[in-house]
Parts: sequence; C-alpha cells; structure tokens
Amino acid sequence: MDKRFLEECLTKGMSLPEIGRLTGKLPGSVSYWVRKHGLTANGRAKFSPARGHSPEDRENLAALVEEGLTLKEIASILGVAPGTVRNRIRAYGLEGTRASRRIERIRAARASGSNEVMLECPTHGLTAFWVGKQHARCKRCNTVAVAKRRRRVKEILVEEAGGSCVRCGFSDSLAALEFHHLDPKTKAFAISAQGVTKSIDSLRAEARKCVLLCANCHAMVEAGAADVPLR
Repeated sequence: MDKRFLEECLTKGMSLPEIGRLTGKLPGSVSYWVRKHGLTANGRAKFSPARGHSPEDRENLAALVEEGLTLKEIASILGVAPGTVRNRIRAYGLEGTRASRRIERIRAARASGSNEVMLECPTHGLTAFWVGKQHARCKRCNTVAVAKRRRRVKEILVEEAGGSCVRCGFSDSLAALEFHHLDPKTKAFAISAQGVTKSIDSLRAEARKCVLLCANCHAMVEAGAADVPLR
C-alpha cells in the first residue's frame, strides 16, 4: 500500500478497519503496511476505554473479530491492551466469534487435505500458513526461523571445528566454510543439508568426522587437485 495514501487516511482520523473497507483489504493487512511505512494507527483515538461503548467502536472491533485475529493481534492494531479488547468483546457480545473464523479456516483446510491456508500474520499481514495436525504457522515466519537456526547451528559447529579452513586459513565468510568428511564411508548425512532437522548433538558427532574447508579448497580436494592436511 502507498505510504502517502495511508498518511492521508490516517490524517483524516480513519481507523484501520475503515481504511480496510475503503481499499478492500483486511485490517490486519492495513496494519502491516502502516507499521512497514513507520506510521502510527489511529486505533487509540477510535477505541478508548474513556469513550464508552459506541457503534463506531463496535463496528471496528467486529471487523477484526470476524477476521479471526487473536486478542494480542487485535490489541496491536487498535493500540490498546489485550485486556481492554477482551472486555469489549464481552460487552459487545462478540465472544463466540473471536477466534472462530480462524479456526474454521484451519479445520476446513485439514478436512480438504490441504496443508496450506491464508491467514493474518502480525508480521506479514495476509499470507500463507502451513497447516499441521496441532497448529498453523506462517510460512514466511517459519522460513525466517529456520534460516536463523541454521545459521546459529553452523556458527557453533564452525567455531568448534577451529573457525577457519584447515588448508588456507580462510575465515572471513561463514557461508563459504564447508565440512568435508575425511572418510566418505563414515558419512551419515551432509551437515549443510541437515542444519535444522538434526539435533545439535547429532550434528556435532557428524562434524567430528570432518575437517573445515573453504569452498575453493573443498572444490579442489573433491576434484583431487589438493590434499587435506593431516590433523
């Protein structure tokens, strides 16, 4: 969404649900773009405990409830505490539908055999969620989490392996350092491909069968153009 357009809407005092109705987007998606552009929503002015119960408040809250967002997500969009959202949901008689839409979408996906459903993510807005047996998780959040864990695990293994290529001493780039199995017959799995699915203990055990090489030295060793120094 365009930053200037959002600024104009917010300057007019429009709430996120109102902007959503104007643009045809869900309030959560509008909230994502407001945060992305470094803007501040008008939720606090439109939804304040001091104002009492108003039709406008109920309309804004109902739109978010129907979307199936959690209390925390709704509170973030409206700029109030989760407890305030909970109290207003009860006061407006919206308790039965607070999470029903989200749950219904997840259940429908499972029933159809699909492992994907479109839901609101507090970080990425409306996006694809992976549907598991017990929960649903934002695919983009999961990708970020996997990348972080993979990097952290590699940092640990590289540090424990000496931190640099055993042939040339290269250590400037973590991504360019690779594990080379001294005896291919003992290789249980490729460390680079199992940075998430294996436990850290399993990865450490496998790393002990290897030496650390930079990508260039590794390529030469694999091609038979260079030898691995004895440890």
